[in-house]
Amino acid sequence: MNIRTNILLRVYAAFGFIVVFAIFVVTRMGYVQIVQGEKYKAMADSLSTKYAEVEAARGNIYSADGSLLATSVPEYEIRMDLLAGGIQDDQVFYEKVDSLAYNLSKRFGDKSPRDYSRLLRDARAEKQRYFLIKRKATYQDLKAMKTFPIFNMGRYKGGLIAVQKNKRIFPFKDLAARTIGYYNENSSVSVGLEGAYGDYINGETGKRLVQRIAGGVWMPVNEDAEIAPKDGADIISTIDINIQDLAQNALKKQLTKSEADFGTVVVMEVETGRVKAIANYTRVDGEYKETFNYAIAQSAEPGSTFKLASYMIAIDDKKFGLTDKIDTEGGKYKLFRHTIKDSHDGGYGVITMKEAFEVSSNVAIVKQIYNHYKDNPSRFTDRLHDLRLGEKMGLQIPGEGSPLIKTPKSKSWSGLTLPQMAYGYELKMTPIEILSLYNAVANGGKMISPLFVQEIRRLGNTVEQFEPRVINQKVCSDRTLEMLKEMLLGVVEEGTGKIIQNPLYKIAGKTGTAQVADGSRGYKGKRKYQASFCGYFPAEKPKYSMIVVVQNPTKGSYYAAQVAGPVFREVADVIYASDLQMYADVKEPKVIGNTRMPSVKSGHKKASQQLYKEFGIKSYFASANEMDVDTNQGVAYKEIRSNSGVVPDVTGMGLRDAIYVLGNVGLNPIVKGAGEVYQQSIPVGAKVMKGTKITIELR
Repeated sequence: MNIRTNILLRVYAAFGFIVVFAIFVVTRMGYVQIVQGEKYKAMADSLSTKYAEVEAARGNIYSADGSLLATSVPEYEIRMDLLAGGIQDDQVFYEKVDSLAYNLSKRFGDKSPRDYSRLLRDARAEKQRYFLIKRKATYQDLKAMKTFPIFNMGRYKGGLIAVQKNKRIFPFKDLAARTIGYYNENSSVSVGLEGAYGDYINGETGKRLVQRIAGGVWMPVNEDAEIAPKDGADIISTIDINIQDLAQNALKKQLTKSEADFGTVVVMEVETGRVKAIANYTRVDGEYKETFNYAIAQSAEPGSTFKLASYMIAIDDKKFGLTDKIDTEGGKYKLFRHTIKDSHDGGYGVITMKEAFEVSSNVAIVKQIYNHYKDNPSRFTDRLHDLRLGEKMGLQIPGEGSPLIKTPKSKSWSGLTLPQMAYGYELKMTPIEILSLYNAVANGGKMISPLFVQEIRRLGNTVEQFEPRVINQKVCSDRTLEMLKEMLLGVVEEGTGKIIQNPLYKIAGKTGTAQVADGSRGYKGKRKYQASFCGYFPAEKPKYSMIVVVQNPTKGSYYAAQVAGPVFREVADVIYASDLQMYADVKEPKVIGNTRMPSVKSGHKKASQQLYKEFGIKSYFASANEMDVDTNQGVAYKEIRSNSGVVPDVTGMGLRDAIYVLGNVGLNPIVKGAGEVYQQSIPVGAKVMKGTKITIELR
């Protein structure tokens, strides 16, 4: 074979290979295009477009009176498509970009107009279609931006893109913060009402079509969601913001004073079990913050507040009565090499069981429980379990601590367990469980589970209502109940709680000062104490029950009466003073003969009328110098009106009202004397400049 033939064969072979390869490629392309076209088209779409979730607005949480405790407000991520239809022409964009930059700088103040202009020009040069302008913009920001140059051309022409997100805010800041709680969708952590009712509050997410653009960024295709999200339902809690604020302030003040580790307060309605306030504070770096809900989660030895249960069982079993005598043996009682002591040196001698409860004698209750139940301890522990004290209450808030009520079958049971349980040791209960027991006494023997949520609403319509749930219909006999009430009242009237009694109303309750174990060292380590007071008020007709627990007070006294008692008294006093329903019915007022009408300062007509209406006062023989009388033999009122720049008439007003009215119209009052305003230096109706001084004389 010559060289020419050899070369031709190689050329033909190469050409044939190329032809065959080309035929294969064309055939394959046809197969992919025709046979597998739909498959790859769908795959391409899935890589460039997808449906993203649109967050729903979470439901609100309200207090019992309708005040907003938690809500969601819209927050926007503002972006810009710099290749939008209306600004594809460079001339249009560059004519208006500086004006847009100026408005953005003026609105947000985070960059100069020059910086904004440079960023927008650079993004334009890079052909960015999803350029970030501002995170966390408010609705007012968005509303204003829609009027800015370029953006005012509309969504598709001006390129303004607003991605809505929802921000959770708490109008009352840390008020009931741990009870309101939070919900973290990225983890299994759920706290408080936010977590417990997340299924209701969260709502249902919507869907929006987004497209993948350069840089791997997903940009919304349409401004509106394809599937609109469904907003969450609203939660109506039982919290009273006034009582909550009061409880938090009183607790924090006492914790600061005693330099304690932590503390909790719970206020509950006796009849319904509705929790009106629940405060928890922990010392963190010298400050007190709400970091843990001790009221429902801290299961610990309650100490002397548990004596109520011991007395309840023993009296119900007719082991002793209130007048039965007991020898406290000098305040010390030795059992199995262990000595049980009273806090009072030398003991109390021979006293009645009622007196023993009032002075909180450990020796008295230990001797009674041990002597009557040592041969059959199961009888005592079974009764405790019958009271449902060894079970969780199934609260509406997650994180309830597990109670511990031992039985003779428990591995840690010993000869000392029964006497220790008698006065609140070798068992565990949460503060709210102790409160529920005391509330049962106040409630005529019916133990009910504490209620935190009373209703769930969606768009104003009730979705679900929650009624009080009875745990134990009758904790003891009526006979026993009356004795317990008498003892609890006696603690405040004559016993350890005497320091908190109020002459205006009666408080019933029990102090508890318990030694707290020091970690692994137990009770042999550094001594720590827990001070608590649990009770209800008014004692004659209980409306509220309350528990106060202060852990490890390190400054001043550690006794419950001096540490927990003042918090109880402060909260109870203000609640009683603020709740007219607690007062005895006011007799119908009578105005007869020459009875003189009370002096009324000038003020707003409606306020004065309401005041007279509430007190039932009507003028029959009012002096013309004191009060005018209208044709209906009622009080004639004079409405106080004020206009800016015009001097109002403040004669007859008190100092506070006069300063308020004058200040509202821009005047600067100078005060002389005390009492009511009888003279003012500038005549009524005169026009004055803002800041003008006016002298008012009072007598």
